[in-house]
Amino acid sequence: MSSEPQLDTGPGPEGYSVSVVMAVRNEAEHIVACLEAILAQDYDRPFDVVIADGMSTDGTRDLIASIDSSVPVRVVDNPTGKTAAGLNLAIGACEGEIIVRCDGHAFLPPNYISTAVEILSDPDLGPQIGNVGARSIVRGAGFVQRGIAAAMSNPMGVGNAKYRYSDEAGFVDTAFLGVFRRHVVDMVGGFDETLIRNQDYELNLRIRRAGYKIYYDPRLAVEYAPRASYGALASQYFQYGSWKRVVIRRNPESVRARQLAPVALLGALAVSPVLGRIDSRLGCAVPGLYAGLVTAAAAAETVKRRDPAAFGAVLAIPTMHLSFAVGFVLDRERGSG
Repeated sequence: MSSEPQLDTGPGPEGYSVSVVMAVRNEAEHIVACLEAILAQDYDRPFDVVIADGMSTDGTRDLIASIDSSVPVRVVDNPTGKTAAGLNLAIGACEGEIIVRCDGHAFLPPNYISTAVEILSDPDLGPQIGNVGARSIVRGAGFVQRGIAAAMSNPMGVGNAKYRYSDEAGFVDTAFLGVFRRHVVDMVGGFDETLIRNQDYELNLRIRRAGYKIYYDPRLAVEYAPRASYGALASQYFQYGSWKRVVIRRNPESVRARQLAPVALLGALAVSPVLGRIDSRLGCAVPGLYAGLVTAAAAAETVKRRDPAAFGAVLAIPTMHLSFAVGFVLDRERGSG
């Protein structure tokens, strides 16, 4: 049931106070570049950074400590290693009126905080918003990773998730990362620590139920490093599918067509051999159509990016779809409770 939102009274004379929160574990490869991007923000008043470390074993914590900055950077322990628990711990340890969520392998542009605060400070638009979400700019380094990045940026791969590709700002059901009003996050109870994946989507669902809106603005364009192998991509999307079903089972009204499309695809591919026994053309219809659409999407990304590696999307897109579908069907609520 929706309730009337508690309208924000706006920033004080010196603007909103801001805290950047992160939950990380074994992010040695990206943590320095990630923090350097945060510390280079052009926001014109002091802000702080709180990092919940999930007991990293790869030197992540030492790398954080080695960074010299006038911006306060604190580390708190996250013994569970779970993202939702870490984010709640980081939020609990900070004092900002505005909470900026960042990942250990995401890289914020210099105007990220200032642009988000500008949106939240708008006297007409701002009071409606509980979270300003970002656009995910997926960039790969190696050949395989660039193909995966292309798949994660194409509507064929990700459906109508606007934060993956859209240049149009507006209200959405969810978005990438986010800049939240602190009192809204506190009011809805923070991140659900029983979820291993889909925590952001589920939090945005509760924010919308509380009467606020989720706003997407592509000016908040965050670079994100995807998985670097098909095996890691399959594992990631298997978890996405598994935990998406958990969220849908708890909140049936939240289901979207894009979330069920991979499951329908898996079912159609499964019955294709049976149909092929009746008529070979029927048996080839779904696999052939799907292969054609995936190939066309991969070719489009290759041309757009002028990068032969982008054609790797022809393998990455089916990996994403089928791994998600298998995870959804198996519905493993692992690590919850």
